[in-house]
Amino acid sequence: MSVRRRSLVAGCGAHAVHDGLTDVIYVLLPIWQSQFALSYAQIGLLRGAYSGMMAGFQLLASRGARRWGRERLLVGGTALAGLAYLLAGQAGGLGVLLVALLLGGLGASTQHPLASSIITDTHEAGDGVKQALSQYNFAGDIGKTLIPALVGLLLTVISWRTSATLIGLLGLAAALALWWLIPSHAATQAMQQKAPKTANGHGSFGGLRALILTGALDSAARMGFLTFLPFLLRSKGAGTAGIGLALTLLFVGGAFGKLLCGYLGARIGLMKTVWITELTTASLIVLAVFLPYAGLMVMLPLLGVVLNGTSSVLYGAVPDLAGAGKRERAFALFYTGTIGGGAVAPVVFGGLGDAVGVAWAVVGLAGVLLVTLPLVWWVERGVEI
Repeated sequence: MSVRRRSLVAGCGAHAVHDGLTDVIYVLLPIWQSQFALSYAQIGLLRGAYSGMMAGFQLLASRGARRWGRERLLVGGTALAGLAYLLAGQAGGLGVLLVALLLGGLGASTQHPLASSIITDTHEAGDGVKQALSQYNFAGDIGKTLIPALVGLLLTVISWRTSATLIGLLGLAAALALWWLIPSHAATQAMQQKAPKTANGHGSFGGLRALILTGALDSAARMGFLTFLPFLLRSKGAGTAGIGLALTLLFVGGAFGKLLCGYLGARIGLMKTVWITELTTASLIVLAVFLPYAGLMVMLPLLGVVLNGTSSVLYGAVPDLAGAGKRERAFALFYTGTIGGGAVAPVVFGGLGDAVGVAWAVVGLAGVLLVTLPLVWWVERGVEI
């Protein structure tokens, strides 16, 4: 297998496993709430702990990779994410769960900046990189779709503790596979020296800052909705298997959304695409509160298309806004901002849910998306400079 192929398979595999381990939390949250009598604010704290650690340590992971190597750090982070679920399977209360999710988020912080840079370093600049990153993004959605769905089905026949243990073993197995797959630093450097040099992008600090803020708000609404969706479904009569199926429908729609919105972005431009997706997402989130269970299940794939599709359009603008030689740092900053927004939202809106109810908290999430509309205009200005 060539160096380029190995890096792409390793990056896509890491993205699929890490995103699956991250989003399976949504299936487990309602079970943990019943098992340990948690409030919505505590539920938000658990979700926010994982995302907060993942966001907060991404820049440090990027710096640490220069000292210890990307390969070692990515493998170690994947193993730590697996060990975190093994610990969660032994939890007897909120404290141990919180520690486990903090460790899981720390391990997950290595994936986005390091896997992205491993792929970009072994692919040609321009369309070659964008095509590889598109496959990398799609792989993440595959993990989001398959792992939560599988765990949702497993929970109908085995306990949540056994399910958490199996998830942990999956993380450890993925770490071993990455250790074998990721090409050595020497092989990557040799390939870079042979590759033609192409400019990375003209750079626009103002546009990049607006892009990060747009991504943070979009991620906040997405993560907040995903946190509350199981509770919305349960209030409409869904069981554990139904919640797993609903998440599968949402993530399948999201996978197609990445492809569709990427196509729209190339056809009609970034600003028009994001306006369409964010306005549609806000409308469907509000509709989700009032629809009956059957209607919500039918609507979820369409909601997934626009809920996840926006992020792929925003992500594709990072190389255009990054200055020459600063693409890896720009990706780390973008992921830190977006995942940070996703970490804060469950905590803030979890408290709001305790105060005014889940329905109004979800409506508030829809309002957050409207703030992205003027921001994306500034992003497009930076791309066009």
